[in-house]
Amino acid sequence: MSNFGGHFGGGRPHHGTSTMRCKYCRTTLTVIPGERAIQCSNCGSVTRVRRADRIPLPMMGPMTAPFQRARGNKRAVLIGITYAAGGMRRGSGGQLRGPINDVKCMRNLLCHRFGFPSECVIMLTDDQRDPFRLPTKDNIRMAMHWLVQGCSYGDSLVFHFSGLGAQVADDDGDEVDGYDEALCPMDAFQRGPILDDEINETIVRPLVPGARLHAVVDACYSATVLDLPFLCRVARNGYWQWEDHRPPSGAWKGTSGGQAVLFSGYSDGKNNFAVMPDAVASLGAMTHSFIKAVECEPRGVTYGRLLSSMRTIMKSGGGGGGMGYDMQGPIGAPMQHHKVANFSGVQSYSRPWAMLQEPNLSSSEMFDIYRKPFVL
Repeated sequence: MSNFGGHFGGGRPHHGTSTMRCKYCRTTLTVIPGERAIQCSNCGSVTRVRRADRIPLPMMGPMTAPFQRARGNKRAVLIGITYAAGGMRRGSGGQLRGPINDVKCMRNLLCHRFGFPSECVIMLTDDQRDPFRLPTKDNIRMAMHWLVQGCSYGDSLVFHFSGLGAQVADDDGDEVDGYDEALCPMDAFQRGPILDDEINETIVRPLVPGARLHAVVDACYSATVLDLPFLCRVARNGYWQWEDHRPPSGAWKGTSGGQAVLFSGYSDGKNNFAVMPDAVASLGAMTHSFIKAVECEPRGVTYGRLLSSMRTIMKSGGGGGGMGYDMQGPIGAPMQHHKVANFSGVQSYSRPWAMLQEPNLSSSEMFDIYRKPFVL
């Protein structure tokens, strides 16, 4: 079992662990109390922890103490993981270079363009020395709770993740395609990924009337990673259309009256684990296309126009072909002269740009994307 990320702080001790076999390669895995899935350090796949094997944790409230700081009505959590401490690609020591740049650019966009106070933007990256600013599973959970805690009318919240994602077979009938999506923290091989069920429960359900959440996720298998009930993507006629993704089980995946919107990439890969994108690339295609589209379009651009602009950028070289792109000004400073990687698609090692993906929009409610302005 890899030990990457396991020695860092921000978590709590775990006792009463058990073991189970990886569903795909039969490697023995350690089951941590309270976890629903575990990621295999041998093959990278994710195995669901059976209900009978789950070890409950003592009841306790969300821990957000490390993030008690100024709480304006504009708050953001930005997460970028290179996986440098463990090497997600077996035997190669490879890592992502783009996620930390993505986080820096997103922070610049929010602060310079949309007036987010810098003290209300939390950055979790795996190059930080503060143990509570490392993107471990516990720290990400605490940051998500901090983001929505006490949300009220007029709050504008942003959640951004740049890294790797995964899929695992659904076991409670709340997924149209039969799979849960997940985000991989830096200690995923110890703790497992964070499933979309938990993400939805933590940052979507608590949104009260008048509170807005925008999420940008730059990871494979991220199209529905917030478990939102409605998905909008481009149809054969070239227009963006809504699809009903409310779960067959009838479980409610919406908010408590607020609105949640997710910008993500579409991935049609069939593997059950995330494949490392081009290791030399230093920007994520989803993050890059989102920031560049926001910068190029006028303020108050509609969601439909923003999606179309992102799609054009991804297909014209900003998200493929290994082309660099210069973005001027303080927002794009970390982007200048960098290569863009498509983290949102499952890619082969020999042809890292072979699978160019589409941007998607999912939401807690359907709306006219060609009339509703995008406002943070």
